[in-house]
Amino acid sequence: MKIKLNRIDEDFLFECTNSNGNKILLDNTSKPDSKGVSPMESVLMAVAGCSGIDIVSILKKQRQEIKSFSAEVEGDRIQIGDAKPFKNIIVRFYLTGVVDIKKAFKAAELSFEKYCSVSKTLEPNVKVDWEVFVNGEKA
Repeated sequence: MKIKLNRIDEDFLFECTNSNGNKILLDNTSKPDSKGVSPMESVLMAVAGCSGIDIVSILKKQRQEIKSFSAEVEGDRIQIGDAKPFKNIIVRFYLTGVVDIKKAFKAAELSFEKYCSVSKTLEPNVKVDWEVFVNGEKA
């Protein structure tokens, strides 16, 4: 796996490109006119995306009919010297459709305990918790 990063303005805006040519913009979001996400926001996005792919994949194999799928991710940071790494992350998944709530819970559990490489990369330094809601009901 290889990523290329190129600075594209006079300040902190970077374009990151993967081997397929797909791109994201990273920026210093403390600036009011930032045009990308912060590197730390991208970590939260990666956790949600990685586990989201797992969960949807597992539920599709079980022939669950997902109408909508979304997630919210929050991260708490701590000061360690000059750095502010994440201490805790919470991911909340929201699904609607004809989805068995127990299967959705199990899919998320499998993702975080077994499959999600991003959350596994963060262990043991970051505690990653998760919740699943199906049609408004908490699993």
